[in-house]
Amino acid sequence: MVRRTKEEAAETREQVLDAAEQVFRQRGVGHASLAEVADAAGVTRGAIYHHFASKAEVFEAMLARAEMPIDMAFDATRLPVADPLAMVRDMAVKALQHLASSDRVRNIFEVAFLRCEYTDELAPVEQRHLHERAQCLTLSNGLLDQAVARGQLPAGTDTRMASRMLYGFIGGLMRDWVQAPDTFDMNVAAPQASICSLPACAPRLHAGQRRPERRPGRP
Repeated sequence: MVRRTKEEAAETREQVLDAAEQVFRQRGVGHASLAEVADAAGVTRGAIYHHFASKAEVFEAMLARAEMPIDMAFDATRLPVADPLAMVRDMAVKALQHLASSDRVRNIFEVAFLRCEYTDELAPVEQRHLHERAQCLTLSNGLLDQAVARGQLPAGTDTRMASRMLYGFIGGLMRDWVQAPDTFDMNVAAPQASICSLPACAPRLHAGQRRPERRPGRP
C-alpha cells in the first residue's frame, strides 16, 4: 500500500510539471499562477504544495526535466583537447541538434528563454541561469585560447569577445527556430551553422592602444 502511495505521489508530481509546462508556455511564467497550474493538472493547490513550496520550485523542477542545449554541450572534463576548434564546432552542432531532439526540450527552452520574466520571486532561478551562462563562456573561452595557442586562430584573437559572440550566435539561432520551427530543419542546419559560428574577432588592444580610424569613403 505504501509503495502504491509513493507511485501515485510521483505520478501527481509529473502531472503538475506537465501542466506547468503547458501553462507557462501559454501565459508566461510571471503571469501564470499555481491555481492555473492546479486546474490544468486536475489537482488541488494543496497537492502542488505537497511537492513544491513555490512557483519558483515548480519552475526549477520543470527545467530539470530537460537539459538545456547549450549547457549539455560544454563539459569541463574535456579540457584540454587535441583539436580545440573542432571541439567548439562539435559542441555547437550538438547543442543545436539537442534542441530539436524532443518536444519537451524545445518547450522548456521556450519557457525558460522566451516566456519567463525574472521577477523577485524567480530571482534564484535567474541567478542559476547567469551562473551557468558564465560557466559556458569560461569553457568556450578556454577552448578558443587553446585554438590560438595551436595556431588554429590568429594570434591576438580576442577570445573573450569571440566566446560571447559564439554564445550569442548559437542562442539567437535557437530562439529563432523555437519561434518558427517550420521555417527550417534544425538538424540539417546545425552543421552548416557551426561553420559560421566562430566570428573573426579583432585582436585584443593593449592598455592605451587605440583601434585604427577608418579612412573617409571606406566602409
